[in-house]
Amino acid sequence: MATTFTQPLRVAVFGATGKIGQHVVNQLLAAGHSVTAYVRNAAKLTTVHPDLNIVEGELDQPPAITRALEGADAVISALGPALRRGAAGTPVTNGTRNIVDAMRAAGVHRYIGLATPAVADPRDRPTLQAKLFRLMPRLAFPNALVEIDGMTRAVTSSDLDWTIARIISPNDRPATGVIRSGFLGRDKVGTAMSRADIAAFLVSQLTTERYRRMAPVISN
Repeated sequence: MATTFTQPLRVAVFGATGKIGQHVVNQLLAAGHSVTAYVRNAAKLTTVHPDLNIVEGELDQPPAITRALEGADAVISALGPALRRGAAGTPVTNGTRNIVDAMRAAGVHRYIGLATPAVADPRDRPTLQAKLFRLMPRLAFPNALVEIDGMTRAVTSSDLDWTIARIISPNDRPATGVIRSGFLGRDKVGTAMSRADIAAFLVSQLTTERYRRMAPVISN
């Protein structure tokens, strides 16, 4: 069942100290929403705002995750896997499962997160580009691909009201305000995208059902 919101919202943000997560926090606050940022180290989040609450914890600490979800209307996750060839284990996958479990227990239904086109959406068409998006991370960052697959399945196999934005090449350029979204082989989407615009897309999904239970590719 779709989640319908009235403004302003109370949003729990995971990955809030990352490059995209900080944009998400700041844009939510600028739009008048209340934010609970779940962080490993509060000192890394430099934003100060009366509507910002910070909860410290790890992704393998369900009680702390539960505290972050108290009173939340929705979750935005800017979590992503480590892009190191030597990375091992599945901490982000396991952490995402903990978030999903805590959301279900707390009655929080709306989840907005990130992945890459290495994860397919049923609306994609089989193209050479789609195959390359899957092959490249398998060769370069095999553990990251395992993590992306796992964290995505943790969400898409649940009964949450989810949207997952697939990104390809984020950068730190200024926001353009131009956002393309769609599916491989069907829609005109590019590769590069500013992190500020990625955050803007994630925030915008709080008040639309256009991509409910879908994983669009987004770009500038």
